[in-house]
Amino acid sequence: MRAAVVTELNGPDGVVIREVADPALKPGHVLIDVGYAGISFPDVLQTRGEYQVRPELPFTLGWEISGVVREDSGSFRAGERVAALPFTGGVAESVVVDANYVFPLPDSVSFATAAALPLNYLTAHFALVRRAKLQRGETVLVQGAAGGVGSASCNMAAVLGARVIAVVSSTEKVAIAEAAGAHNVVLADGFAAEVRQLTDGRGVDVIVDPVGGERFTDSLRSLAREGRLLVVGFAGGQIPVVKTNRLLLTNTTVMGAATREIWNQEPEMPGRQWSELIHLLKSGVLDPVIGPQFSMERAASAIRTIDERRAAGKVLVRIR
Repeated sequence: MRAAVVTELNGPDGVVIREVADPALKPGHVLIDVGYAGISFPDVLQTRGEYQVRPELPFTLGWEISGVVREDSGSFRAGERVAALPFTGGVAESVVVDANYVFPLPDSVSFATAAALPLNYLTAHFALVRRAKLQRGETVLVQGAAGGVGSASCNMAAVLGARVIAVVSSTEKVAIAEAAGAHNVVLADGFAAEVRQLTDGRGVDVIVDPVGGERFTDSLRSLAREGRLLVVGFAGGQIPVVKTNRLLLTNTTVMGAATREIWNQEPEMPGRQWSELIHLLKSGVLDPVIGPQFSMERAASAIRTIDERRAAGKVLVRIR
């Protein structure tokens, strides 16, 4: 079968399409014929050997997919439509996935939409519900709101009853954040002053930050009393440092939201999360903004789009 294989740790240039052995079904796993693969920032990091988990070269890319079950396995039946989190191996014609990370797909949800759901939406759900304990009526600020996890966080927060203020890097990305459910959209340059104005000087209750870097200090300054800042990633390339005196003076909290680590400890959690969200998927209120779609032959270009921060919406690779 064909797969997008990382052959060197030099970023997108190290990704090539080649023939690899078909995966073999294992106990407790599900064999899936892939329809679409979602591309995310961890994929970019793995092409450079910069993610916490470093698969041995060569390895196949792909954290999240949608597709069809090939063989009966456990509670899954051949022909069943699913979304899944293989973490690696997804940008391929077939992949074997731990059954804990395979999710039934409502008929109303397309394969393209489904491939945009598992990583970003379960991350947003974990961050907002379990970590931040978001309450209806609170105000949420989302950094990088036109990207995959950012747009998912806008959508999730709005569905949970929050007011959403989105921060984007350019005017071209405003429409993406609005489509994701943001009530207000501001540009990254000077966002803190606009947030103060939009909140009448109060600040926001929760910040979802997958960017980090230079925006971080102004994000902290944008928190209301007892506000919570969720560290989701560092797409900006720099890991910021927290001056804890600011947290003390404002009774604010900075917390991590890393789903991969918590799922390792609680492997049944993603299935529970999916069960909580399934009615929202069926109703269509959870609706990811789909960005550019690439053929498998152009998987390296899909990675490069995120690496160069040109992504608007969820980047997908179409397998079949």
